[in-house]
Amino acid sequence: MKKVLILGAGMVVRPIVKYLLEKGYLVTVATRTKSKADAMIDGHPNGTSMTWTVDDEETLDRLISEHDLTVSLLPYAYHLMVAKKCIAHKKNMVTTSYMKPEMQALDQEAKDAGIVIIMELGLDPGIDHMSAMRIIDHVHNKGGKIEEFYSITGALPAPEACDNPFNYKFSWSPKGVVLASKNDGRYLRHSNEVYVTPEDLFKDPFKVDFPDIGALEIYPNRDSLPYIDLYGIPETKTIYRGTFRHPGWCESLDAIKAMKLIDDDTIDFSDLTYAGFIAERIGAGNPSDIRQKTSDFLGEGYDTALEALEWLGMFDDKPVGRGEDTAFEVTSDVMIEKMMIGPDERDMVVMQHTFLGSYPDGNKEVIKSTMVDFGTLKTDTAVARTVALPAACGVEMILEGKIDVTGVYIPVIPELYNPILDQLETMNIRMVEVFGLPESEIIK
Repeated sequence: MKKVLILGAGMVVRPIVKYLLEKGYLVTVATRTKSKADAMIDGHPNGTSMTWTVDDEETLDRLISEHDLTVSLLPYAYHLMVAKKCIAHKKNMVTTSYMKPEMQALDQEAKDAGIVIIMELGLDPGIDHMSAMRIIDHVHNKGGKIEEFYSITGALPAPEACDNPFNYKFSWSPKGVVLASKNDGRYLRHSNEVYVTPEDLFKDPFKVDFPDIGALEIYPNRDSLPYIDLYGIPETKTIYRGTFRHPGWCESLDAIKAMKLIDDDTIDFSDLTYAGFIAERIGAGNPSDIRQKTSDFLGEGYDTALEALEWLGMFDDKPVGRGEDTAFEVTSDVMIEKMMIGPDERDMVVMQHTFLGSYPDGNKEVIKSTMVDFGTLKTDTAVARTVALPAACGVEMILEGKIDVTGVYIPVIPELYNPILDQLETMNIRMVEVFGLPESEIIK
């Protein structure tokens, strides 16, 4: 019986543990908090949990040697350590994290060891790569070219759970969501390279009407330009990777950033109320009438943001209740306290690729590939399902010998994306592809 080692027991881990146990594999979950692993295993006879921390390299070395494959769901900084041990013991490895240059540099060593290390095998990155490449290869195989490509993903509350001014609730890594709002963006549109500063990330989002969901906004997701080479589409005049949000989030986060509420500077909060914190951030002096002062600071167009800040309690005279800390920690903690998704509420993942393809006969078509998935905390969140199950399918494909490449990869080759996408469809995680749409269907 094949043995799988899973490192970490965070918010997205449970579906992969359940999947592999149900498939008959022996699964060991090694994590700092053993009780989390115990809950995921839920008494299954093939599951084992253990307390382990990343500084215990000796135990890690032994565990990797004793298992057929290792899944690292640790923070990305530890993947290199895990990968080197997998290479040393000639054991395969899977992770959902972004590829880093130091991991890519292990490609030849992995080939020499006869193993495969698959990175970015989650949702975004992961399902986005695989579903995009299936269409890109389809167009190229017909002699066509990709002229425009938009790839947008969002982890959101379902529409009925949108009951706060942000129209957002956390269903995964809350600090990570807030931290990502500090990114910049870069993309190519109509042959023009566009750079978006962190300060401007949430200004002027694209707006679309998503099927069966309604109005959504889109802002840039980091640097899109490397994906031109990664996806093998040097001909494209547009490549834009973005993030979906319900209306309300972009305006509110734009205001929060303008007010420096998620900056990393340290403040002494000992004698500050939340209203005083806001006053300090916007240079208002006395915190009296702080909502109006905030409105004056922001200017026109921030009515929703003002509602969101008031709903959070940021205009209250309530003491912050801590000593020295950063603005980011205080603001993100307030958001987390009020914005976690409830156990009976549905979260959802939405993804859409939009392509403009052109062909030698002069014809053009817009192709759309769309996915919607729902979940709950009581079952598995949509985020957890769509992050963990691609990795689970990859593990299964490797252990069954259906993936026989060696080296370090992300899933952009048919040998990887075809079997994994096919298996995901058996769990109702599928992209619905529509071909032959008119050019008017491209994102404006």
